Amino acid sequence: MSDVAAVEQFVKKYKDLKSEIAKVIVGQDEVVNQILIAIFSGGHSLLIGVPGLAKTLMVNTIAQALGLDFKRIQFTPDLMPSDILGSEILDENRHFQFIKGPIFANIILADEINRTPPKTQAALLEAMQERSVTVAGHHYELSLPYFVLATQNPIEQEGTYPLPEAQLDRFMFAINLDYPSFSEEVQVVKSTTSDTNEKVNPLFSAKEIEDIQHLIRRIPVADNVIEYAVTMVGKTRPNSKSASDLVKNYLDWGAGPRASQNLILAAKTHAVIHGKFSPDIEDVQAVSHSILRHRIIKNYKAEAEGITDDFIIKSLF
Repeated sequence: MSDVAAVEQFVKKYKDLKSEIAKVIVGQDEVVNQILIAIFSGGHSLLIGVPGLAKTLMVNTIAQALGLDFKRIQFTPDLMPSDILGSEILDENRHFQFIKGPIFANIILADEINRTPPKTQAALLEAMQERSVTVAGHHYELSLPYFVLATQNPIEQEGTYPLPEAQLDRFMFAINLDYPSFSEEVQVVKSTTSDTNEKVNPLFSAKEIEDIQHLIRRIPVADNVIEYAVTMVGKTRPNSKSASDLVKNYLDWGAGPRASQNLILAAKTHAVIHGKFSPDIEDVQAVSHSILRHRIIKNYKAEAEGITDDFIIKSLF
């Protein structure tokens, strides 16, 4: 099949996928879109939202609709790396046998990643980056596609281990999850307090998703779009010549080259799901908030004056 035909087929399947997810998830259209863009781009996401907004249900539903294996890890302060990676045990024949941990799945929900110590966070982040783990000197490949969705609860910071900036940079997107609207909440209450269960049908296979990820990487991008993305990221660095007064006054650090790479990859996926064969500047702008939000470090002055990340990012357009 030619790439053009593959894109057209994917656009149709993407619409079906959205309606399949909508059987269970009410509203949150933009959040679902961004999670799917991250999956098809081959990146990972950080979901920031208060408890009870159906984060687990959302990821579980997306995993079912994509026909992928899903596991949830609840991070706690006493969780050790071996609890998520797996460990070797002696079987009845006195041979060492490796028992795989919950990290061996296609989609991992790392719930409240900031609740666990850095040692365990590092084990997860290594698996995210390398798509493989090493336990007791043995190397194990993780099955592809591999997607980690980590959640952070923004309310309480007591007894938490915030992810360092270098580790936040490994997430393609930071997605903010808001409360549903009044009508959406009414619909949620109606559907969750009745005795009906919606069945989500798998529309993809792991192999198909891998093929789509390769297809998206083959999408051509005009030089001016790449230059626009790199210029936008450059403007977030307070010491660069292109930085505005707003950036110089309110930011301590800007985004690194990984932001530029992710902007182009996500813009390609954003273009494809909207039936375009090459991304333009509007596609870069559409994904920029989620990509830059966790990569720019505001200073005390910005916090004191209530300057938001989104306000700073909008000023870069």
